[in-house]
Amino acid sequence: MGEREREEGGRKGIVPKNEGNRFVNVPKLAMCNFISDPFELKRFALDHGFDGIDWTFSLGGLPRTPSEDAAAVEAITSLSPLELRFHCAFNKVDLGHHDRAAAHEAMTVFRSACRLVSKVGGKHLTIHVGLGHNSTTTLSWTRTIERLSDLARFGGSMGISICLENLGWGWSSRPELFEKMIRKSGAWATVDIGHAYRSSAVQCQLNDIDDFVTPHPERVLNAHIYHEEANDRHLPPRTVSDLEDRLDLLRGLPLCDWWVLELRGKEALLETLHVVREYFRQEAQRKGGPEWSAGTGIRVSAR
Repeated sequence: MGEREREEGGRKGIVPKNEGNRFVNVPKLAMCNFISDPFELKRFALDHGFDGIDWTFSLGGLPRTPSEDAAAVEAITSLSPLELRFHCAFNKVDLGHHDRAAAHEAMTVFRSACRLVSKVGGKHLTIHVGLGHNSTTTLSWTRTIERLSDLARFGGSMGISICLENLGWGWSSRPELFEKMIRKSGAWATVDIGHAYRSSAVQCQLNDIDDFVTPHPERVLNAHIYHEEANDRHLPPRTVSDLEDRLDLLRGLPLCDWWVLELRGKEALLETLHVVREYFRQEAQRKGGPEWSAGTGIRVSAR
């Protein structure tokens, strides 16, 4: 496929294929760890052709004792040979909290997550700013940038890329502020296309979805894939047209080779998987030549 490894800003990445003057990725497809039993999770992922697991840590699920730590490492490493990346879903745990004690505790929690990721050989950790809040009044912009920068350096010292995810509200829901947080902190980015779609900046037509990535296409390492979010639920696409424009955008990002189908139910997940695979099949037909269908391990040919 003409791919080769390279060093990009100290991070080992993949040089995508060059189709004419446009670079495109053939991404790996991952699912979330919504199945609690790791052996069942692994079996489901392999049976349906997923390339990896995007493992979400909950605040209560982080190990607090050596025995819990050992159990967590065993559960996570049992998923081999599936590739793993990691995601912190910590409600109201903010590096930039106005309260110094709360901000310090948040840093302690995120560093603990980094250490666990390092123990299992992980290289990517996605975090949020403002998750679980409905206002940014409890947050300090200056402290957020400073502490996010500190965490990015801490993760980097362990070989871990700290990735900031855009949310559907708050600072990271505004493309110009999302860009500023990434640029000033040195963090990488995880683009959630459902959050971008439902953000007020896009819904009021002030911005387009591509404004979340065009200032820093080389900083986006991961994407979260689903149609849209409603009542705190991620909804699957029904047809390729629901996602096509957004997937085209992601395909042009040079290092965004990890697409998480972020649905936490088997039926909705498999519906989304079907649509994403159909997207690749249709793309191959448009080009009139063979293409690898991501997440399938099979070659699809235009007929």
